[in-house]
Amino acid sequence: KSCRLGRYVTIAERVILREVVVGDFSYFERHAEAAYATIGKFCSIAPNTRINALEHPLERVTTHKVSYRPNEYFRGLGVDSGFLERRRGKPVSIGHDVWIGHGAVILPGVTVGNGAVIGANAVVRNDVAPFTIVAGVPARPLRLRFEPEIVFRLETLAWWDWPAERIAEAVPDMQSLTIEAFLDRWGSK
Repeated sequence: KSCRLGRYVTIAERVILREVVVGDFSYFERHAEAAYATIGKFCSIAPNTRINALEHPLERVTTHKVSYRPNEYFRGLGVDSGFLERRRGKPVSIGHDVWIGHGAVILPGVTVGNGAVIGANAVVRNDVAPFTIVAGVPARPLRLRFEPEIVFRLETLAWWDWPAERIAEAVPDMQSLTIEAFLDRWGSK
């Protein structure tokens, strides 16, 4: 519903997207869900993930959806637009080249940096720095994928913004060169 999908995006079966922008080459595996989110290019989103997982109104007499979606039960009662706007006001932002592992949950308002990895079944409630691997409940940083100098060079290179033809040309080097050799070769072009 109300989504914008980039080029070469793949959405598997039973994926639910509501007001989501998905960047070029990103994909969602089966049974995933995202709402009110922006997802960068080249993101790998595993099955059963939840991006901007639904929150319930803890401050109300009931947390049940009867208080914010009564239309599902009672004719003539509409959706609580204030609650809907509250959810829209906490978008999730996922950078480029992010891998979100099986069953991970990303809570409202979180920003995940470029190149980050979210471990399987992690619950992410805080922002994730670029190229950081997080895991656990709640998710905690485990380590950087690369040394800070390499992270800086990758962010500067921003290969995910290259034209598709240049990326296709670089794929053999992505497969065979070390990260340093790749950056040396393609960072100077």
